[in-house]
Amino acid sequence: MNQWLWVPVGIMAVTIATLIIKIKLMQKSAKEIETAFADRLTTETNTLIDVSSNDRYIKSLAAAINVELKKLRSERHRFCQGDMELKNAVTNISHDLRTPLTAICGYLEMLGNEEKSEKVETYLSHIENRIENLKQLTEELFRYTVILSTESLEKEAVDVKGVLEECLLGFYGAMEGRGIMPEITITDRQVTGWLNRFALVRVFNNILNNALKYSDGDLKVCLDDNGKISFFNQASGLDEIQVGRLFDRFFTVEATREGTGLGLSIARTLVEQMDGKIGAWYKGQTLCIWVEFPQSITV
Repeated sequence: MNQWLWVPVGIMAVTIATLIIKIKLMQKSAKEIETAFADRLTTETNTLIDVSSNDRYIKSLAAAINVELKKLRSERHRFCQGDMELKNAVTNISHDLRTPLTAICGYLEMLGNEEKSEKVETYLSHIENRIENLKQLTEELFRYTVILSTESLEKEAVDVKGVLEECLLGFYGAMEGRGIMPEITITDRQVTGWLNRFALVRVFNNILNNALKYSDGDLKVCLDDNGKISFFNQASGLDEIQVGRLFDRFFTVEATREGTGLGLSIARTLVEQMDGKIGAWYKGQTLCIWVEFPQSITV
């Protein structure tokens, strides 16, 4: 080969080697940005993203991301502060409402002992019902804010099957009063989960209370071998849109406005705090609410 041909070949080889090195360095810098960005999103720190590359485009990219990170931190701080203030405000309001409500109930009780006409009796009955609903809403608001303020629940090995059976037994009187004979299918296997027992009881109770509220007169409860718990009932008064909103806080179906709309929202919050999943579907006028915990084990 002519020696003059080696010159362009050598230049080309050097250029390719330089480009390869530059690409490798840019890949390294991109990885640094990716790792640093993920870290800044999950940790409380004011440290900005820094890269080892001297490439002006990489540095410009890092600088632009840092600007957005500063904005994100500011918005997150405002959100957390506002969220905490809202929780405290609702907690204080619900707590402060208890005193006047207690006084009102006392006066209503005294009025009940006084001589009154049939019309007054009717009015007082309506007032007592509304006061009871207000007391229920106030209590649910208080409990809801307490639950939201709890970042984590203490967990232990919980007998899911045993807790479900206890909750069903606790609702026996209410179901009998509604003329409901529940169909219960529970696996023979022992189902244990790493959960919070109090929270699990609250979840089951809220779901059962919801089932009684919307049921046309039936209830089916199933705990399968995989630890999934399902609650079925005929609910002709619902539709798919309403079922899709059952877990929204304060949502109530017009036909049952006596509810607070917090029961299933609280259940969802507690299930998620225990790393579980909860959902609902509606088909052929049958409502199903299901709960499952990934850590549940069967024996």
